[in-house]
Formats: sequence, C-alpha cells, structure tokens
Amino acid sequence: MLIESRSPDMPSTPGVALRQWCAGDLDELVQAYRDPVLRRWTRTPVTTAAEARRWLDGTVRDWADGRRYTFAVVEERADGARLVGNVVLKGVTPQRPAPEVGYWTASWARGRGVAPRAVTALSRWAFDRFPEVARLDLLHQVDNVASCRVAQKCGFVFQEVLPARPPFPLDGHRHALHA
Repeated sequence: MLIESRSPDMPSTPGVALRQWCAGDLDELVQAYRDPVLRRWTRTPVTTAAEARRWLDGTVRDWADGRRYTFAVVEERADGARLVGNVVLKGVTPQRPAPEVGYWTASWARGRGVAPRAVTALSRWAFDRFPEVARLDLLHQVDNVASCRVAQKCGFVFQEVLPARPPFPLDGHRHALHA
C-alpha cells in the first residue's frame, strides 16, 4: 500500500513514502544503526537514544538552514508504517555545482528495491523543488557495489573515480543525474 504524504511537498513513490524525520522514529533509528553494514558506510554513529536524539535534532536544523534535506523512508505494513531507510539531499547552495544524494537502507528492507525507489523519488523532488539545480551527484566508495547498482538503477551515470579522503579509506565513484 502506498503511504500518502501528509504534505504536498513531500515526495512519494509506489511502496514507499518520504517524510521528515520525527521524534517517534527514535527507536527504529537506533535499531537500524545496530547493523554493522550500515555503520560501515555512514559517518555518524547512532548507537544510543541520546545519539539518535542529536541526529534527529540535526535533521530539523538542516531543514531550517535550507542546505540539507533528510527524509525518513517508510513503507506501509499490515501492522502500520515502518522505517525502511533514509535519503538525503546535501549541499543545496549556490556555491556547489551539484547537490549530493545520499541514502541508507535498513537491514530488514534490503534487496526489495527500497533504495532505488527512494533515491528516484528524492531526485524528482529535488529537481522540482530547486529548478536551478541541473545535476545531482551520488558518491560512494569503490568497494560499495550495492551503491553502484542503486546509482545505475536510478539513472545516475558513472562520471569519475575520486581519490580517497577521510573518513573513507578507499577511492570513490561519482555518478551524476541531469535534470
């Protein structure tokens, strides 16, 4: 079942909906971050309720400053909506040539197409919301094969290999999607 967005400016796509994070997501956020695979690819640890509150508060501040938009990805289940991932649009500033799309998928939702659907919805929303944005970038470390597949499924075209930079020890890929 499609989860309808509560606000007309929130993106959605069949099977998942994107919405702003809220305090009620705290427990599921901590549960998602228990996954070592997720922690491997993310920079900010969320292992306690206090860290989750700081993370959630940060998403509110980011929305307020207008340069970073983080969405909870949820899907409807028989027992109600469940968190299945996160997507973010980073660096929406005149100084940056292309904002970056980032995402993660909770371990219990992997392998079901959640990430491609959420990234596609976020990309459509970004181009609609920010008509001055002509390109989105999706970056990932070279050994993150799953992220490479997500980029390709969403129409992001491989552009270049980027040199390693902290906190990531290996080179990366930059994929781009044009409006």
